[in-house]
Amino acid sequence: MNAHSQAKQFLKKEQAYRLGMLTTESSHPKTTTLGETAQHDIQTAVKLLFDVDADIFPVAKRIFTSETFSQLVTAMQKTVSNGNRIFFTGCGATGRLSILLESMWHRFWKNFPATNNIPEEQVEKYSEQVISVMAGGDYALIKSVEGFEDFADFGKFQLQQAGVKKGDLVVAITEGGETPFVIGTAWQGLNADATVFFVYNNPTELLKEHVIRSREIINEPRVHKLDLSTGPMAVRGSTRMQATTIELLVVGAALESALNRVISATTTATLQYAANFQQLLNELSRQDSIEKISAIATLEAELYSNGGLVNYFADNFMLDILTDTTERSPTFMLPPFRPCSDTSSPHSWAFIKNPLLPTITAWSDMLGRTPRGINWTANDYKRINAPSELCNNPPQLNNSAIHEFMIGNEADSTRNDPDKNILSAVLAGTESAKLTGDHPFALAFKDATKEHKRTIIIYAGEKHPTTTNPDIFHIKCQLPNSPLNLWEHLALKLILNTLSTVTMAATGRIKGNCMAWVSPSNKKLIDRGTRLISELANIDYDTACHELFIALDKVKEDIDKGVEPASPVSRAVEKLVNN
Repeated sequence: MNAHSQAKQFLKKEQAYRLGMLTTESSHPKTTTLGETAQHDIQTAVKLLFDVDADIFPVAKRIFTSETFSQLVTAMQKTVSNGNRIFFTGCGATGRLSILLESMWHRFWKNFPATNNIPEEQVEKYSEQVISVMAGGDYALIKSVEGFEDFADFGKFQLQQAGVKKGDLVVAITEGGETPFVIGTAWQGLNADATVFFVYNNPTELLKEHVIRSREIINEPRVHKLDLSTGPMAVRGSTRMQATTIELLVVGAALESALNRVISATTTATLQYAANFQQLLNELSRQDSIEKISAIATLEAELYSNGGLVNYFADNFMLDILTDTTERSPTFMLPPFRPCSDTSSPHSWAFIKNPLLPTITAWSDMLGRTPRGINWTANDYKRINAPSELCNNPPQLNNSAIHEFMIGNEADSTRNDPDKNILSAVLAGTESAKLTGDHPFALAFKDATKEHKRTIIIYAGEKHPTTTNPDIFHIKCQLPNSPLNLWEHLALKLILNTLSTVTMAATGRIKGNCMAWVSPSNKKLIDRGTRLISELANIDYDTACHELFIALDKVKEDIDKGVEPASPVSRAVEKLVNN
């Protein structure tokens, strides 16, 4: 099917994916010149992003005193106490959030000492009672899986395979509130007679008015609704930022509160979570913090502009850094992570490794369990009404495919260039001890310095670490003690989202506050790309859609040649403006 036929088909059949009316797709008034500002004043751009994060506090404060939040905490506590399971489901950024929540739970119980009150066998049972279900399985942590997001039947089937049953709890998390896969998991939870919470970030009435699939699940009386809408994103449509941040804060706080009840039969002052978030954001917004984040962004922007790569080292917070680096690819049309068997595709601009463990062990350590890949056959895809291309050529999403991404301590000579690349260690909280001279992490970091042009340390925490490395960026912030280390995860999310976004803006991949280099890998992103072309080139929506599909064909040609492609949105706009 040629580009014009594809465009006609999208315009005719996919009206349900025209989402420009949603708040998350609209422009935030504080960041209308973000892209241009970042190219000459990175510090101001960093401050603008944190200014938008401030929209989260008043919403969180209201949510933490709401009846629905209280119901969520109680439902989580009862589910675990009764021996049932909590399922977190999501797609894209919320899928990675779901996996993060599960890994936080596993890590807590792994380090929990057996006591008279909670014997060893009960600790083991508790540790298995939180499950994540991400569209595309764990493979989608590292590379977008096309097609899964767009189909409710995929969500139903994945959750069914995960074993949801009566007495379980399903927390279906979607940034925009309209993702078919996530909505499918909510329906499947109801079909299994589980308790279902639906968490989303667009105003309830707006979703009900404009999106049929959202209206149907929101109007279902058996579903508990948690509207976390904070307003427009700092970058239009980039829900990996504020939308997913408040979801981590709220759902993470609920899980911690329920955990406290399980282990000690006490309640947590949930209002303190809002105050703690405000304190954290205030500290990250201080001038010294802004200067350090800006310095790192300047370094990375210059590096990428000169063809260099970043290699991140991490341990406890591997998943947080992997999430941010993965999400840069579709958001800014960067080369995705490259499996070790692929020696021809362009390198991802950033990659992450655990210097202490080999790859297979590193994957299990990061997740707190063995990876859960997908092993669907052609018949499985046919049974859930998948598109013919998936039925005819099922993607390889199993554990073998996941382990192809070498995140462990194996040497990778293809990413080690002492003339270009930098090595960046990222740590938080109590991990400061890993930077001392005789710690295995510090020794591995030191050993890798000879293979990189420069080595830096990014550390979020209160006390300045003891290290001989002069290139340390200590982003000082208080991280209150919490069972799931929620504050370390939130601090790193805020820092890394800001760092990666402003870096990409400085390299010209954001125009105003638009994702001008977005990769249209699903129907929602095709709509977003079409709207951006329409606006930036001042043409109608239908014409813009045709131009997008023409540009997508050019992208495929570049990929087939092993050339790093330009964004189809940027390519289409440039063609239209120049003509």
